[in-house]
Amino acid sequence: MVKITKAKKEKMDKLSTSDGVINALAIDQRGALKKMIKQLGAEPKDEMIEEFKRLVSQTLTSYTSAILLDPEYGIKAANARDEKAGLLLAYEESGYDTTSSGRLPDLLNDWSVLRLKGEGADAIKFLLYYDVDEDAQINHLKHVFVERLGSECAGEEVPFYLELLSYDAQNDDTSSREYAKIKPHKVIEMMKEFTKPQYHVDVLKVEIPVNMQFVEGYGNEEPVYTKEEAESYFKEQSLATDLPFIFLSAGVSTKLFQETLVLAKEANSTFNGVLCGRATWKDGVTAFIENGEKGALDWLRNQGKENIETLNQVVKQTASPWHDKVEVE
Repeated sequence: MVKITKAKKEKMDKLSTSDGVINALAIDQRGALKKMIKQLGAEPKDEMIEEFKRLVSQTLTSYTSAILLDPEYGIKAANARDEKAGLLLAYEESGYDTTSSGRLPDLLNDWSVLRLKGEGADAIKFLLYYDVDEDAQINHLKHVFVERLGSECAGEEVPFYLELLSYDAQNDDTSSREYAKIKPHKVIEMMKEFTKPQYHVDVLKVEIPVNMQFVEGYGNEEPVYTKEEAESYFKEQSLATDLPFIFLSAGVSTKLFQETLVLAKEANSTFNGVLCGRATWKDGVTAFIENGEKGALDWLRNQGKENIETLNQVVKQTASPWHDKVEVE
């Protein structure tokens, strides 16, 4: 059992269903959202990004336990969320430092945990790119960085959600067949690292341990893993941490993400919910660019709502309550 303070427990409850499952919507994308808008032939202006996030929050948070937003473009959206939905705020700069090797992270200069808490955050989310096989000095810097961040969250008694994205310093293509072969190792080992108590992590937000496009019977590629092998990796991942952990959707289709959760359940993974982003709302961007607020609202109230309600049913049938993993100090 992981020990947490009463104050953190109360905030984690705000982010969860009454059953102790995290069923949250993520729209803290900044660079990725700008890129999506550009690909549709429009210029991604700040007001446009703020408005789309607001519409998503206003329309969909009545069907979720929480929403993840960024303070740069998401404060209006945070204030527009359903009163029962919890709030996570992102603390990282979008992307990573490209001027040096190692994908080193950085914090938003204008924000602190105290200030994010002041905006109503029930938890802080930080995204870290991590390669367990990277140069030891680079990973040391990341370890110290996360220790510092975890201590800041602990000082304010705000839950710390650490999002981990794996990569290979020798191969930038994480969608490749070559990377699919080593992804289980990368994902599972980094979860073991950041489960250590010095990081003060309360919830891990993680990738699934395989690339589903290469799982026999699921993807469109020549298989790298049989279904049984994939299940063994889900089980190994679950055993790698005693912390609550949730899955990110990583931009895959709604259908494939739901199938992934069912497979995880079949493998006896004790994951505790999802923080689902683009798989829920990405097609709404097209409706917004082509037909403005009305187009976005029509899409969100119909297809967006259906995406979330369908996912909710799958999560309810597959996820385990995080209450079973924690006790109050």
